[in-house]
Amino acid sequence: MTPHIEAKKEDISKIVIMPGDPKRAELIAKSYLDDYRMVSEVRGMKTYTGTYKGTNITVMPSGMGCPSMGIYSYELFKFYEVEKIIKVGTCGSYIDNFNMGDLLLVDKSFSESTYALVQDNISMNLVDSSSDLNSIIKSTAKELGQDIFSGVIHCSDVFYEEDSDYKNKLYEKYGCIACEMESFALLHNAKKFGRDATEILTVTDNLVTGERLSSDDRQNRVGDMIVLALESAIRL
Repeated sequence: MTPHIEAKKEDISKIVIMPGDPKRAELIAKSYLDDYRMVSEVRGMKTYTGTYKGTNITVMPSGMGCPSMGIYSYELFKFYEVEKIIKVGTCGSYIDNFNMGDLLLVDKSFSESTYALVQDNISMNLVDSSSDLNSIIKSTAKELGQDIFSGVIHCSDVFYEEDSDYKNKLYEKYGCIACEMESFALLHNAKKFGRDATEILTVTDNLVTGERLSSDDRQNRVGDMIVLALESAIRL
């Protein structure tokens, strides 16, 4: 047990699927897992372990932002010896040629965050996803007949960016094609402990065209992403 996870070590799988929203974690468990049980609910972060097509999998919410993701992924890697984490989430596109519901796979995460500096005295702003995990996810998407794009994602500490030109600067300088808020801390922690992690995203906003999905539509459109994460997990 840790200050933030009350599960016994044996109750957490070596493979974890991490949505941001606790309600989405519950939805994944109830809709896709067999014999699932809740193993932790500290601070309302309800965590479930069950099986998907015979593979033991834990579904745990990360919360929003690097600080929250940093805490949970650190504890999962260090104290529960989790080997692989696949984050599933939503993102806003920085370029106009993505449609609502498109799937993106994080190759690299760029962030202005001082997370790595404060935690490990490492000055870095760009971190890679697991190439092994990404290869499996891409091949699984092909088997499922799903299209998936990949590239550099901006992991932002700010949801409401007031500088309307900022996304263009990041696209031009780093090649950032979309933004979210948790990948940098997850990938940094994975590197720290020598584990594998990546993130699959569903485009729910286009920050160029202004197109966006409603809350209900967001929930309905993430199904392909969840299936891809689970099907990839059983191939690990």
